[in-house]
Amino acid sequence: MTAAIYSEDTIRTLDWKEHIRKRPGMYIGKLGDGSSQDDGIYVLIKEVLDNSIDEFMMGFGKKIDITINENIVQIRDYGRGIPLGKVIDVASKMNTGAKYDSRVFKKSVGLNGVGIKAVNALSSYFEIRSYREGKVKAVSFSEGNIQQELPEEPTDMKNGTLVSFVPDQKMFGHFRYMADYLEAMIRNYVYLNSGLTIYLNGTPYFSKDGLVDLLRDNVNGDALYPIIHLKDEDIELALTHGSQYGEIYYTFVNGQHTTQGGTHLAAFKEALVKTVRDFYKKDFDPADIRISIVTALSIKVEEPVFESQTKTKLGSKDMAPDGISVRNFITDFLKKHLDNYLHKHPEIADILLKKIVESEKERKAISGIQKLARERAKKSNLHNRKLRDCKIHLNDNDERHLDSTIFITEGDSASGSITTSRDVGTQAVFSLKGKPLNVYGLTKKIVYENEEFNLLQAALAIEDGLENLRYNNIVIATDADVDGMHIRLLLMTFFLQFFPDLVRQGHLYILQTPLFRVRNKKSTLYCYSDDEKTNAIKKLGPNPEITRFKGLGEISPEEFRHFIGKDIRLEPVRVKKGDHIQDILPFYMGKNTQERQDFIIENLRVEADVVEAL
Repeated sequence: MTAAIYSEDTIRTLDWKEHIRKRPGMYIGKLGDGSSQDDGIYVLIKEVLDNSIDEFMMGFGKKIDITINENIVQIRDYGRGIPLGKVIDVASKMNTGAKYDSRVFKKSVGLNGVGIKAVNALSSYFEIRSYREGKVKAVSFSEGNIQQELPEEPTDMKNGTLVSFVPDQKMFGHFRYMADYLEAMIRNYVYLNSGLTIYLNGTPYFSKDGLVDLLRDNVNGDALYPIIHLKDEDIELALTHGSQYGEIYYTFVNGQHTTQGGTHLAAFKEALVKTVRDFYKKDFDPADIRISIVTALSIKVEEPVFESQTKTKLGSKDMAPDGISVRNFITDFLKKHLDNYLHKHPEIADILLKKIVESEKERKAISGIQKLARERAKKSNLHNRKLRDCKIHLNDNDERHLDSTIFITEGDSASGSITTSRDVGTQAVFSLKGKPLNVYGLTKKIVYENEEFNLLQAALAIEDGLENLRYNNIVIATDADVDGMHIRLLLMTFFLQFFPDLVRQGHLYILQTPLFRVRNKKSTLYCYSDDEKTNAIKKLGPNPEITRFKGLGEISPEEFRHFIGKDIRLEPVRVKKGDHIQDILPFYMGKNTQERQDFIIENLRVEADVVEAL
C-alpha cells in the first residue's frame, strides 16, 4: 500500500464559501430533500427569518412577508434595514454582524454572524436589498460569489431588508418545500412574538395568546384541565396534561425552537417535580408527575450558547449578564408562580392530583413487568438478534447526527437487503418477526409484555421519553402490498398510541421503494407509480424489460443502495393541526368494522367516479 504524501502542498486553506459548501452539516445540519422538517432547505429560511424576528424583538417592524414560488424564496421585513455600507459584509464576511453588540440586539437568536452567509454560499442565486432612510442598496451572489453590486439609489420603499434566494440543486438535489412544515415553523414564530404578523404567500399568521395558542392548536381538545399560563420577564410557560402516554414539550430560547431541548428543558422538568411535590407535600415519582404532560416553555437569554449552528439544543448554564443559572431562574419562577396558581385554583389542583395518583397506580401495576422486560431485552442480545446498529446516533456530537436512521423491516430477506446496502455510519436496521399486535385501546403494559414492542422501544431508547432517542429518522420499511400496508398501520398505531410526541416532532417516516424497474441495454429506470412506469416506457422506447417488485426482499442489495442513499424517498407521517388522535385511532383501528367498511366502499365509489369523469 502506497503511503499518502503529507507535505506543505497538502495543506489547504478554504475560504468561507468553500468551507460552507464542503461541510454544510456544520452550518445547516443535514441537507435533505424537504421531506423532513429539519432538512437544510428549511434551515435556510430560518436563518434569514431569524434576522427579521430579531428586528421585531428590538421593536422594529410588525410584519414579515414570505413568498415561496416553486424554489424561489423571498423574505421581506420592515425593520431598520442593514446599514447600506455594510450590506456586502453582512452577506459575505464570516463572523460579521451587529449581534456582538448586546446594546443593539439584547436577546437575539443568531449571535455568530454565520447564518445568512451559509444561505448565500448554499444558494445558486442570492440577492440582498436594504431599504434605509430613503435609499436602497442591492447586491446579488451565486454560490457566495458576487455577481452584481448596484449603487445606492433613492427609494420610497419602507425601511427593511429583502432577501431572495434559490437553494442550489447541486447541494440539495431535487427538493420540495412542504406546506405543513412551513406553516408549523411560521406558527411557532408568531406564538412567540405577540403583535407580529407573518404572511406566507399572502396568508396571514398571527397569535393573540402566545404559547396558550400553541397548546390549544396541538392538544386538540384533549386537555384534562384548562391550560395554565404563567409569564414573567424573560420567561413564559403554558402547560396542561392530556390523555396520551409520554411527555410533549415545545421549548424555545430567544424565539428559537430548541427541538432537542437542553439546559432549560432539564431545569424545567426538575423544577416541576420539586414544585408539585412541595405543593402536595408528597414524594411523588417524577414519572407520575410528568406523564401525559404537554408544555410550551420560552425563555430569553443574553448571548445563548447552543450546541450547534442549527441551534436545536441549548447549552447555556447562565442567564447573562447577572449570572443567575438557568436552573435557578426556572426553579424560582415555578416555585413562585405555579405554586400560587395551584393555591388559587384548587379545582385544577384536584384534577392534577387525581392524574398523578392514577399514573402511580398504573406504574406500580406494571413495574414488575417493566423490570422483567428490561432484563429480557438485555438477555435477548438485542444488538445481534434484532438490531443491526449504526455508529452515529442522534445525541452524538457529530455533524451527521441528524442523518441517524433506523429502518423497521419485516422478515429476514428485506432486513438482509437493507443491512447489506446501508450506510453503517448512520443507518441501522430493526427486523420484525411477523405482524405486530394491534395495540389500539390497550395500556402501556402491553409494550413490556410483547417481545417485539419491548425490544423496539429498547432499540429506540424511548421508554423514558424522547430525550435519549437514538435515531432522528424512524423509517417503516415494508412491502407495498396488502400485508405490508397492514404492518405499516399497526406500527403507526403503536407510535400514535404510546409515543405520539415522536410522530408530532417529525421522526416517523414511510420508506418509498419502486414498484417497477424498466430497462433496456442502455438505461435502467426505477418507477414508483404506474404513471412513472408509463413515462419510462415512452422514454426508453419499444419493448423494454419491465420487472414488478413484489417485495423488498426481491430487490438486490446493489439496487437497494439507490433507494436508501442520497436519492432516498421518505414520506413523513404527520399529525397536522386539527388532527385528533383520539378520533383517528378508534375509526381506523377500532372495532367499528361496518362503519370503516362503509367508508372504504364510499371512497372507492368516489374515486371510480373521478376516474370515469377524467
